[in-house]
Amino acid sequence: MKSRTIEKYKATTHSKHQLPVAENVLNRQFRPQAPNQTWVTDITYVATEEGWLYLTSVMDLYSRKIVGFQMSERMTKALVIEALDRAYKQQRPSGEVLHHSDRGSQLHPTIIRPV
Repeated sequence: MKSRTIEKYKATTHSKHQLPVAENVLNRQFRPQAPNQTWVTDITYVATEEGWLYLTSVMDLYSRKIVGFQMSERMTKALVIEALDRAYKQQRPSGEVLHHSDRGSQLHPTIIRPV
């Protein structure tokens, strides 16, 4: 018998970068008082027969509902912005929304204001 190691996943996080790290505005305050006050985002990836598929989701912390998402073959800033844009168009928040991510390099936490 002989063992064989198979790579199970592709590492996509690069934490040793020179980009600025955004302040943690959310500061573990995970219980907003109403919908559309705090949205959190993250990127995950799924192995498919055609390669990796990246999925960004936007979740409303109040309802724990996914309010926006986007998929792409590439993990880019545009992928995150498109998911956030879809959430904004679907939810139409009337006030400011705190957008919090894992502080990765694609998009830093921001305050979203209605136009």
